[in-house]
Amino acid sequence: MPHHSRPLGKSAIVALAFTMGLATTAEARMYRYTDDNGQIVISNTIPQAATKRGYEILGSSGRVVETVAPAPTAEEIAAREAEAQRQKELAIQREKDRQLLRRYSHPDQAVEAMHRKVRQLEGLIQIKRGNISVLASQLENEQGRAADLERAGREIPDAMLGKINRLESKIDELEAEIRSQNIEIDLVRADFETDITRLEQVTGEPRTLPLELSKAQ
Repeated sequence: MPHHSRPLGKSAIVALAFTMGLATTAEARMYRYTDDNGQIVISNTIPQAATKRGYEILGSSGRVVETVAPAPTAEEIAAREAEAQRQKELAIQREKDRQLLRRYSHPDQAVEAMHRKVRQLEGLIQIKRGNISVLASQLENEQGRAADLERAGREIPDAMLGKINRLESKIDELEAEIRSQNIEIDLVRADFETDITRLEQVTGEPRTLPLELSKAQ
């Protein structure tokens, strides 16, 4: 006769559920951690505070299946950030050094480049001083003519006053440009001297040329 399966009775369902529950419990993970008193605890739950100290996850056999490292302290985080910043700065410096060595292979080349740049700026200043000298002579003439008119009791023409004002303004403008270029010379020297010092460090070669040129040079 054919065999017919019978539906499970209530007691059989309860027994099956209990058996599955045991299997689930057997396979459940456990945690091993250190509590606030420094005692080792094994539990199926772990307090939030204990997770910061690190813990182990145990499998059904009691073996460690995963180790979770402690959360970093504020000091460790600060140290990591400082190291990351240091590495970033080193990378930036390496790139600067690479660019510097593309321009100059020896410190003396940078010294020569500095002198060329300074001479160029000093040449522009000399041209401006020459222009100031010419304008100052013109101004002196116009002021003399104006003084003569005043002594003669005559009115100074607006055109003459306008020319005097324009000459004074142009002289002031050129003098301001000269002050600016003198500042630029100082900045150029400072930048080049920084590069020269770095080239000496990177190449291991000292400069042999003077940083200051005599007036004859």
